[in-house]
Amino acid sequence: MAGNLIRIKTEPLEERLLNALNDSGKCPNYVRRMPPCKNACPSSEDIRGYLTQIAQAELFGRSREESLDEAWHILTDKNPFPAVHGRVCPHPCENSCNRNARDRPLSINNLERFIGDHGLRRGLRLRRLTDRRSEKKVAVIGAGPSGLSCAYQLARRGYPVTVYEDAGQAGGMLRTGIPHYRLPRDILDAEIENILDLGIETRYGIRAGRDVPLEQLRQEYDAVYAAVGAQAGVRLAIEGEDLPGVYSGVDFLHRVNSGSLREAGGAVIVIGGGNAAIDAARVAMRLGSAATIVYRRSRMEMPAIPEEIREAKRENVGFEFLAAPVRIRAGGPEPGGEAAGEGPHPLEVIFIRMELGEPDESRRRRPVPVSGSEFIMRADTVVAALGQRPDLEGIEGLAGEDGWGAVQATRESAISGVFIGGDVIAQRFATYAVGEGRMAARAIAEYLRGRTYRQPYIPAPVRPGEIQLKYYDRIPRNDHGYLPLEERARSFAEVNLPLPEEDAIAETRRCMSCGLCFVCDRCRIYCCQEAISKDLRRRPGRIMFTDYAKCVGCGTCAEVCPCHYIEMGY
Repeated sequence: MAGNLIRIKTEPLEERLLNALNDSGKCPNYVRRMPPCKNACPSSEDIRGYLTQIAQAELFGRSREESLDEAWHILTDKNPFPAVHGRVCPHPCENSCNRNARDRPLSINNLERFIGDHGLRRGLRLRRLTDRRSEKKVAVIGAGPSGLSCAYQLARRGYPVTVYEDAGQAGGMLRTGIPHYRLPRDILDAEIENILDLGIETRYGIRAGRDVPLEQLRQEYDAVYAAVGAQAGVRLAIEGEDLPGVYSGVDFLHRVNSGSLREAGGAVIVIGGGNAAIDAARVAMRLGSAATIVYRRSRMEMPAIPEEIREAKRENVGFEFLAAPVRIRAGGPEPGGEAAGEGPHPLEVIFIRMELGEPDESRRRRPVPVSGSEFIMRADTVVAALGQRPDLEGIEGLAGEDGWGAVQATRESAISGVFIGGDVIAQRFATYAVGEGRMAARAIAEYLRGRTYRQPYIPAPVRPGEIQLKYYDRIPRNDHGYLPLEERARSFAEVNLPLPEEDAIAETRRCMSCGLCFVCDRCRIYCCQEAISKDLRRRPGRIMFTDYAKCVGCGTCAEVCPCHYIEMGY
């Protein structure tokens, strides 16, 4: 053997040193993170899930129709009102969208409407989670968005549900409080029917606490969910508010929506700055009246949806800021007056000018009256759109000693087995009510199983600084159009137009898929060890996988992952 040359395979010194430095013991972990849109959604919709389902249709060999169908099922797993919410939700998800740091947020609300309308056109049915039928029965008080959401989630879990509703139809404030030009009633009816088709029994014209005692319901059912809503208006607490022609915002919108009020005179004054005030003024314009909104703070403090304020201005609704009502009296023939209502009208509202002082508990500057600044506005109709309050007659005992605070945490009222949620606790948007109903259904299901309900863990959302914004191209946002102004006068036709299909598909591709793999392939391409492979047959989020026998823990894959799905850990 002497003289034979023994060859030993060696690596260049630089490469061996680099590998030694990078061999930190860490390896890539695929960690599904909370997207900021879902974190901000009161209904907890899997927004990223249904958008990428559509955006990646071609990649996974699905037809467009198949992807849209599945997107609808992903969406309705949490919210059975996609076509409704796609029209009325104030979309806090868009404010949290990480695309805000790159260009403009994703048009999530328009896409929700697009998917919801697709489901109605296709006649898609809501999915049950089980075929079993439980022996335990649940009563739901109130057929508004919270009550129907709870009934839906319980029914799909196999629980027999009976809904008691004071009115003659389901829908609650979705039906009575939102104008037709924002929410066509055929859309609302179709989505309610889809929920009730799960076998939910309805008993209309029955008010719990009055027609049937709460104690009786508690005896007949294994659990009760009270979602009575807040359908009573907040009073002005000033002289003259009981005069004919003076309505609360809730009453005015209900009368118009039901058809019992078809005209409001030549001039209408709306007092308030929220969405109900905007709705009332725009409705009055459609009844042929000149409408003016009077708000005690400035435009910057108005809580109404900015888009709705803008469209109200385009429809010639007037605005009077920094003024508050002092009293209302029967009108006289004397001339004068400001803004809407100049000349003789049945009602006169005496206002006082306000100035903004220090911030209050709402973090807005507190309006302070300016002495000696009173002025008069005249109108045929006055609408006090100051908010809503629940009517708890017959069910007053639901709140405990600490009020509603403990209820919000556990959703079980002071009466064992009776749960409560929705606007009766806090008056917010319908999407909050739907989320409350879903969480109440989970609490009720745990109660019926004899378990203690625990609030789910909510991980921290992915922030703009954690993703590679520059990886994503700047792409113009696809937004909906509007019914022309000349077609809106005296018409309750829908104002916001749907996204065209091609625009909607293109908009889904703007989603950054924050915190979940969208198969960009960068980790595999940049892996020097060729340790990463992909398999499109696997489920989303598991497409890319690492051979840890080859991985040296260099961390390149985590560095190049644009959506912050890969983290290095031990």
